[in-house]
Amino acid sequence: MKIFKYFLQFIIVLSLFMTFKIIGPRNASFMGSSLAKIFGPLLRSKRIIEKNLKICFKNIDQKKIKRISLGMWNNIGRTFSEYIFLNNFQKNHNHLIKLNGKEYLDEIKNSNKPVVFVSGHFSNFELLGIKLNRYGIRFCAIYRPLNNIFLNPIMEYLRLKYVCPIMIKKGRSNIRELLNKIKSGYSVIIIADQRTSEGKKIEFFNCPALTTTIPAQISLKYNCKIVPLRMERLSNSRFEMTVCKPFEYKKTENYEKDTCGLTLEINQQLEKMILKKPEQWLWSHNRWK
Repeated sequence: MKIFKYFLQFIIVLSLFMTFKIIGPRNASFMGSSLAKIFGPLLRSKRIIEKNLKICFKNIDQKKIKRISLGMWNNIGRTFSEYIFLNNFQKNHNHLIKLNGKEYLDEIKNSNKPVVFVSGHFSNFELLGIKLNRYGIRFCAIYRPLNNIFLNPIMEYLRLKYVCPIMIKKGRSNIRELLNKIKSGYSVIIIADQRTSEGKKIEFFNCPALTTTIPAQISLKYNCKIVPLRMERLSNSRFEMTVCKPFEYKKTENYEKDTCGLTLEINQQLEKMILKKPEQWLWSHNRWK
């Protein structure tokens, strides 16, 4: 039954991608947004979205919940339509993706020392890799394969070709590959805003949430700076990437305490990014399960 569901999803996505390609980026973005705003609110994730918003915004009213939710579906739909046009973003990144914090990327390039880039599911987060890659930053990315066995090869192909040429599958068996890359001078980008079963319960919006400690562990072990990244959608297909000031954690002799302390700092950075443009974050993920 699950295989049938995955295959049906594959056919739908493939059909939409083909349609998007035919009608072009502008119309595809509008179509993706419209479809997501129509069908998104009908999904079961509606309850999760409302629960998450109430955790982050105390005393939030239904009007604001609806506004942020619709904004999120608008962004999801446009982001979905943009996958088939990632090559356009790669070729025209200077025009389509404005860069703030260029001086920090220059410092990273000149130092030849790896850093840990951390970000979340903000606007079209895939464009972070495109911008870093085109700027000449050597980095690898940790990714989680899609559950859908039919769609995953397509997504892997698009990401490897346009986003990041070195993708390391999430999991203990691939830790050695990741560490070898870091030892070779490669930075790593980690999307650190989702729940992970092997993580630790760290405060996120004043509520304990299972959080990955991998960014903190790498930073502490290899003395890598943490560099928060944020992507914001300015208009339908124009973006702004902000490279925040790199920071280090003052280590103590208690590694466990340091790991949790640094992970909390990373969560606090993500909180600030979410609050700036809440409608561009992925609220449908069951973050506080």
